[in-house]
Amino acid sequence: MGFKAKARKHKADSGQADQSVVKKTKKEGEIPCGVNTCDRFADKSFGGRSLSIDNAIDVWGDGGYTERKGRVRVCKSCYRKWKKDSKAEDTY
Repeated sequence: MGFKAKARKHKADSGQADQSVVKKTKKEGEIPCGVNTCDRFADKSFGGRSLSIDNAIDVWGDGGYTERKGRVRVCKSCYRKWKKDSKAEDTY
């Protein structure tokens, strides 16, 4: 029996197995996505990003977003949509 097997065997005896059963709470977002049709969160921990207003106008039009401090906070899926749409443009 190796050292890991012995450690697992003695871990159950020490009562630490009960602590690993504790359920983690689901994270709740704080910053909503700036796109009006989206109901996800744009927090950095969820993969959210910040776009300039000019970039948001190109994809969602003039009234399709909500701005915060001169930027538009978007969730991960909306950012990927913007990235796909802007990838086709050649801006060098």
